[in-house]
Amino acid sequence: MALKIQPLSDRVLVEPQQAEAKTASGIYIPDSAKEKPQQGTVVAVGNGKKDEPMTVKVGDTVLYGKYSGTELKLDGKDYLMMREDDILAIV
Repeated sequence: MALKIQPLSDRVLVEPQQAEAKTASGIYIPDSAKEKPQQGTVVAVGNGKKDEPMTVKVGDTVLYGKYSGTELKLDGKDYLMMREDDILAIV
């Protein structure tokens, strides 16, 4: 299903990965103690700036800063809209 949203300029729409539900030792983490995920999948990209083409593409798994982007809810799913500069690395 295609999203009906197109980021502008150097913006990227990212679907964050789910936060870990339990630790490596098997202890379940309550919702109030879960850390905000810092990794996600690129869902849509803008056209880039005039002299700077976009580096990321749809389908890339990226790492971003903990407080990067603006949270959106589309079709019942959570997304983050951020600038390409907020992306730290492509995994």
